[in-house]
Amino acid sequence: MDRIAITGGQTLVGDIPISGAKNSAIKLMAASLLTDQPLRLTNMPRLADTRFMAQLLRRLGVTITEWDEGDDQITVLHAAEITSAFASYDLVRQMRASFNVLGPLVARTGHAKVSLPGGCSIGARPVDLHLKALEALGAHIDLHEGYVYAQAARGLKGAEIEFPFVSVGATEHAMLAAVLAKGVTILKNAACEPEIGDLAACLNAMGARVEGADTSTITITGVAKLKGATHAVIPDRIETGTYAVAAAMAGGEVRLTRTQAGFNQALIDKLVEAGVSVTPTADGLIIRRDAGVRLKAVNIETAPYPGFATDLQAQFMALMTTAQGESVFKETIFENRFMHAPELARLGADIAVSGGEARVRGVDKLRAAPVMATDLRASVSLVIAGLAAEGRTVVNRVYHLDRGFERLEAKLSACGAQIERLKGAEGEDEAA
Repeated sequence: MDRIAITGGQTLVGDIPISGAKNSAIKLMAASLLTDQPLRLTNMPRLADTRFMAQLLRRLGVTITEWDEGDDQITVLHAAEITSAFASYDLVRQMRASFNVLGPLVARTGHAKVSLPGGCSIGARPVDLHLKALEALGAHIDLHEGYVYAQAARGLKGAEIEFPFVSVGATEHAMLAAVLAKGVTILKNAACEPEIGDLAACLNAMGARVEGADTSTITITGVAKLKGATHAVIPDRIETGTYAVAAAMAGGEVRLTRTQAGFNQALIDKLVEAGVSVTPTADGLIIRRDAGVRLKAVNIETAPYPGFATDLQAQFMALMTTAQGESVFKETIFENRFMHAPELARLGADIAVSGGEARVRGVDKLRAAPVMATDLRASVSLVIAGLAAEGRTVVNRVYHLDRGFERLEAKLSACGAQIERLKGAEGEDEAA
């Protein structure tokens, strides 16, 4: 199993290009099921999660071709015919977001059998809201032996759906189903994340009629058929934020390109409050911190967009481990999302966790140790900590990283980081 080794203490200087958004790309891939014409996606990230999704879609009858044109990465998905409406547990369990093929399959074919996604390391993350939305649209849902059987022989019908709490996944799933439903669907208390707007823009390019995707009320007027389209995936705001925090942790000056600063305003505000220099540019932002300047501790409370993203909480906690003072982190989105705290403590961090709150008392320095990745965002927080830790830190189980970060070692090493991927078995003797 691969590991990543980081020798800390190197400042970062250079440019880091940001890839297309993972969380958007996966749902856009699912949208290909809604039409018998090709969907061409540009700025596509090449990740383990997009490979998992491609594997599932091919089982359903989608042909997928990929190539590069200069710096652009292109994927064309063509579901000329749905040859299967069955998504097995072996495929869905690899990535929760693949459950979102259920709505498009029912919308286009009138039936589907899709595995429930199962557990998740950062909490239960139930799909009840997804299923209730499909039922509101007229689908008949049965649960049997871990599978969802959904039928809508006469097609889906528009409905008013009010989510009891904001859910990005449920909002996207309802959108993917409602675009082919008869009549008008209104989604209330909908998520407002940029990925929602990206999905709406793609669906509209395919001939859908989606309005209000940047608000909490989304109106979808169903159409009889969608067509092919070309759509560029938005930049990954979580990758953007992750490298911004990495630059702040290591010190130096890093220019993040091919992204949008506005997607990360909540993070930018906290970085500035901590003492980091952040300068927006035409195609991204510049992060600067003098290596000898100690940051100030700031408090974080995660919230739905435009609040502070839960997917950046672990990274920012790593940054606060050496800040002056005490930081309080309140996690309001997912339970059990402080699993990185014990691993950061192995590097010398002083963190006390109680329920959904963590208190981080800044220490003078971190020291290298072998650590274990527990989920995607937690794993990259350990890499960030390793950039500043004395000695050689080895992060085990980095397959989590490959799910959401494209060419992480190459992007960081291009800016001066001493980071490498190690092949072979895990071992604590790899750390110094």
